[in-house]
Amino acid sequence: MPRAAKPRYLGAMKLSASQLAGQALVVGFDGAALPEWVRTALSEGRLGGVILFRRNLPELAAIAALNAAVVAAAAGPPPLIGLDEEGGRVRRMPAPFPALPAMRRLGDTEDQALARRVGRGLGAALGAFGFNLDFAPVLDVDTNPSNPIIGDRAFSSEPERAGALGAAFGLGLMEAGVLACGKHFPGHGDTVSDSHLELPRVDHGRERLERVELAPFAAAIRAGLPALMSAHVVYPALDPARPATLSRAIATDLLRDRLGFGGVLFSDDLEMRALADHHAVEESAVLAVEAGCDVLLVCSRRDFVERAHEALAREAERSPAFHARLRQAFERSRVLRESHPPRPSADPTSPLAVLAALAASLHAD
Repeated sequence: MPRAAKPRYLGAMKLSASQLAGQALVVGFDGAALPEWVRTALSEGRLGGVILFRRNLPELAAIAALNAAVVAAAAGPPPLIGLDEEGGRVRRMPAPFPALPAMRRLGDTEDQALARRVGRGLGAALGAFGFNLDFAPVLDVDTNPSNPIIGDRAFSSEPERAGALGAAFGLGLMEAGVLACGKHFPGHGDTVSDSHLELPRVDHGRERLERVELAPFAAAIRAGLPALMSAHVVYPALDPARPATLSRAIATDLLRDRLGFGGVLFSDDLEMRALADHHAVEESAVLAVEAGCDVLLVCSRRDFVERAHEALAREAERSPAFHARLRQAFERSRVLRESHPPRPSADPTSPLAVLAALAASLHAD
């Protein structure tokens, strides 16, 4: 589309179908500089934000400038600038950014005040570099030793502890100005396969799911965590046909109507094979929004971003109901983004000493 004049504030104007579709997307890209296609989409209000990975963050010195470029390009509400910085084996920030241990170590302390301090320290450090969203905490319950993807990323194998420590960690992040996003709803802890590679199932009955898998998410919702991420996992007791990301029974009826969640639901990456092996990205993007996801992650491929965007915009132009659903998703996202705008610091390394001390104490114990 031709380059549009940069709107001062998207929430104060009538968004086009193309803009509404783009605002539902948070995307990844290659390289340590902001690509022109991402800059253009941000400036035209056709992108909600970005997710960064180690490939984008080769050295600490350049990160704040990259995130400042995202902020400068974005039209409308503040952009989402996110990453997966959990600690342990899932971390994106390069050295000398302090390395937290796996969250199981923090869960083992059973110390909610400490979890909150660690979250606050991590949030302050990430926020100084311009991030306003961390895809953490993991709220899965680690009940299956054969699980190849969760394990010690979970705070505990006990639902109550996983919920309490995870919620405390998330609240700490938010106190420092970084949004917390609990994952992977309604629970990825008892799978025997990795949803990056195939579509897992959790075959427990509803009573067990509510008692174990759902309990930490219910606790996080009560505590006020503003965002959750869906799991690309099938739960036959909840929906025998579709994984949670594409299931209205799970993403709306259960999450919003039953558990009372009023925040933003992110999809996990639409490129993951759990979805991509079964649905074209055009189909999964539309189905995910219809199910109840508000923001969709497309973490690597520009062609997938463009295909998802075109499918969402086309469906919004065709269906008034889908257009209204995209508007609802945008309003939820807008509120979240305005509450925690990204603020890259002129001296982003200043909070690192506090985080380093917290990390050292956990590693030492």
